[in-house]
Amino acid sequence: MRIDIVVFPGFDELDALGPFEVLASAAKHGADFDVCLVSPSGAGEVVAAHGLRIRAEANLRKEPRPDLIVVPGGGWVDRSGIGARSEAERGEIPAYLAELSPTGTTIAAVCTGAMLVAAAGLLQWRPAITHHGAIDDLRAAGAEIIRERVVDDGQVITAGGVTSGLDLAFWIVERFAGASVADAVADEMEYERRGIVWQRPS
Repeated sequence: MRIDIVVFPGFDELDALGPFEVLASAAKHGADFDVCLVSPSGAGEVVAAHGLRIRAEANLRKEPRPDLIVVPGGGWVDRSGIGARSEAERGEIPAYLAELSPTGTTIAAVCTGAMLVAAAGLLQWRPAITHHGAIDDLRAAGAEIIRERVVDDGQVITAGGVTSGLDLAFWIVERFAGASVADAVADEMEYERRGIVWQRPS
């Protein structure tokens, strides 16, 4: 299973790197995950919200396309000049997410990464959550707000503020690789999973 994690100037470090560690650790525990950091600007250095410099491995539009993509937030609530708000205005990430949606790629958003998914037109009338400081913006974009830590609506999964990205990542592991793998990674990381994962009733 190919999993891309998007990084862009001003992304929140924990939004991306928390899920990266969980998903990469799951691969070591037997999950069929191939995790890659991708960026709209291609392979090279990306500077995150708190100054961390990290290297993306490939362009956002690398082939083959991912089975799952994780979109972090950052910079939306404080209206930073870089971050999710700036990327929503640029439009490249939302356009790519809109292209991915019909192909069956699962789209997972952490924190205000949900606003990039909303900018792609993928959250209209869809249950979702984001950072508490952006809930009004998400509602205005047409989403149905579900106040849970992780909201799984099938092809789109969203999570609340920053640390909820860890719970989103553990849920991805459980959903695609099984609860035993998720539990093994949680034990290794000494992490107690929090909150309820909301799923659309079958």
